[in-house]
Amino acid sequence: MKISESLKKNHQFQFVYRYGKSYANKYLVMYVKENGTDRNRLGISVSKKVGNSVVRHRVTRLLRESYRLHEAVFNSGLDIVIVARASAASVGYEEIEKALIHLGKLHHIIKVYIYFD
Repeated sequence: MKISESLKKNHQFQFVYRYGKSYANKYLVMYVKENGTDRNRLGISVSKKVGNSVVRHRVTRLLRESYRLHEAVFNSGLDIVIVARASAASVGYEEIEKALIHLGKLHHIIKVYIYFD
């Protein structure tokens, strides 16, 4: 069941950057803005500062997969833009997943979530 869509256009990203609220941690920056629908829209941005094409795509895949596995715990009706920092290039899936959940908690956009280490 797919409950999220993608942000694809530059003006969609710019709107979230301009009017959304942001929080950051060591690996990621997350911008969140309500979109007035019942679905989330996710945008992922990984710049050339993170690494070459292979590294950027790997980070993108890790982010997309960690969001996909946890999208049921995120509140609905949000535009979410996740920006990867350069330090995200050298970490594995578990760190990316923890960073994503951490930012969701900071934004208060996660429903009750129990995380076991």
